[in-house]
Amino acid sequence: MRPSFDPDRSGTRLRTNGIALHCIEAGPDDGPLVILLHGFPEFWWGWRYQIGPLADAGFRVLVPDQRGYNLSDKPEGRRAYDLDILAKDVVGLADALGRQTFSLVGHDWGGLAAWWTASRHPDRVERLAILNAPHPNVAGSYMRSHPSQMVRSLYVGFFQVPFLPETMLSANGHRSLRDALRRTSRPGTFSDEDIARYEKTWSQPGALTAMLNWYRALPFKPDMKDASVRAPTLLIWGSQDRFLEKGLAEASLSLCEKGSIRWIESATHWVQHEEPETVNAALVEFLKA
Repeated sequence: MRPSFDPDRSGTRLRTNGIALHCIEAGPDDGPLVILLHGFPEFWWGWRYQIGPLADAGFRVLVPDQRGYNLSDKPEGRRAYDLDILAKDVVGLADALGRQTFSLVGHDWGGLAAWWTASRHPDRVERLAILNAPHPNVAGSYMRSHPSQMVRSLYVGFFQVPFLPETMLSANGHRSLRDALRRTSRPGTFSDEDIARYEKTWSQPGALTAMLNWYRALPFKPDMKDASVRAPTLLIWGSQDRFLEKGLAEASLSLCEKGSIRWIESATHWVQHEEPETVNAALVEFLKA
């Protein structure tokens, strides 16, 4: 499947929360706003199959390179990447477009940021769609009671080490990152062109450290007494995820006042890349409801 929009279009830079984020925009100016949040180690390109179909369905689609990634600003220090700050980035993007409310779609770390935004700013998020990402308030307790998930997440501990992860991830032309994308996805999911685009973003000055700082900020996770999610919520979950157990989806759903899960049994963690038609149809139906 090829993107149904120009993948080489130039983006815009929007000011939010004291920084500037590079964003791709598509769809009618007056359409309902939908913000798509990518995860690690991607950038806006991770939504290339979703942007066109959502825009064609009448939505105003905004897809940022999140802070630290690709062409967006890269604040120094791990405390600049805590969840409250990430949520303020998202709300600030809507403010920059003059929108009071919006819908959110997040994958991986973008999913964690989307969960947090919906819990922290319930008056702003109309609908929430999450792809293979747990709510931050259930991830820790789930791991403590499920050692198998703790084993899957050992890399998060390694990423806390200063300097060494950057050295490893950048070695041999970012070979470990390239191999990780291809090893944990279905064969053919990431083309040579895709990988070349990712390598270019990983090579941006300061990008690897900034990307890792999302993980390094986890020990400073802000307190949230009420993590419930009021917005109608759809979880889309690739069942063959090698990073995240399905139980994390079920635990996260317990926080939702109105939520459901769509399992995609043949897909991995990279569900929107592997099953774009299925994901797009589910998103359009849910966001239009």
